[in-house]
Amino acid sequence: MYKLYFMAGSCSLGVHVFLNELGQDFELVPHGDAEFKKQVPFGSVPVLQDGDLVLHEGASIMQYLAEKHASDFLPTSGDAKWKAFDWMMIANATVHTAYSKLFAIANTMEDGPEKVKLMEALADKISATWKVVNDQLGNTRFVCGDQPTIADVWLSVYANWGGYFPFKITLGENVERMIREIIARPAYQKALATEGVDYKAVA
Repeated sequence: MYKLYFMAGSCSLGVHVFLNELGQDFELVPHGDAEFKKQVPFGSVPVLQDGDLVLHEGASIMQYLAEKHASDFLPTSGDAKWKAFDWMMIANATVHTAYSKLFAIANTMEDGPEKVKLMEALADKISATWKVVNDQLGNTRFVCGDQPTIADVWLSVYANWGGYFPFKITLGENVERMIREIIARPAYQKALATEGVDYKAVA
């Protein structure tokens, strides 16, 4: 059985959703648990344990699960594979990183006008990043076409992080449409309920 080391509502939620999509049995180990502190050397999530194999990065975890269980969420050949992989990395390395910078400033910088100015600038940059995603979704149901992929799952997780900040982050109508469809999936709703996460990014 898998073990997923997680923190509610964080990027590990994407792995949680994906494990549900795959119909896999797994144990959740929460952030702060004694076992979590022992098994997670970097202190960050997600971490997935499968027997003796331990993976510490979301992208490698998602690819491992998709290949092991032959999931349509990551096509296995041709241009479709590389497009889905590319968008998975855009979500993980570009969108996620943009929000991480905002969290870092919010949690480490002293309150004051300089902090507000910097956070507003970062929020505007995140909105610009979402515009690229929104444009991509102007002609497709999901970011890679008619089939949802790992990127759609992760993007929906990151979109919900905007609620942590008192700044406007614009997702775009196409992004919101995609998110509504993704979060309505039973696997996603189950993960939200299990983690006790209130999804507020879309009405």
